[in-house]
Amino acid sequence: MDFPRIRIALVAGFVVAIAACQPQQPPPPPVPTTDLLAVDTPPPGYPEELACDNVGGQVILAMTIGVDGKPSSVDVFRSSGVAALDQAAKEGVRTWTFKPATRGGQPQTSRLQVPVNFNPPVERPQSCFALDEKRRRGG
Repeated sequence: MDFPRIRIALVAGFVVAIAACQPQQPPPPPVPTTDLLAVDTPPPGYPEELACDNVGGQVILAMTIGVDGKPSSVDVFRSSGVAALDQAAKEGVRTWTFKPATRGGQPQTSRLQVPVNFNPPVERPQSCFALDEKRRRGG
């Protein structure tokens, strides 16, 4: 009467033994982490009046880049000392695009500091002479 129970126990033990001998699949390789990558970062526009007046400077901006690769916040970290340059730098970088950093294959928000330099032109642009004339006339 106990014979069928013994058979079942042996068959179950055999299945467990076979399963233990099967080759194990290696876990998938981890998805590599990637860094933030600049895609389109044209220099901000230089205010013409300041370029003509030989005014330059460096603005350092603190930026947050969202998971969509676009700046979600832009703040002046260190001012150039010229409000118009600071504003031009902020407005210019708002159009920049990036490939977001990733962790585990998922895009991540990134923070970075960006220096923006405004160097007066070596040769005075022609447009400055028209600006000089406009200023002389009080306009």
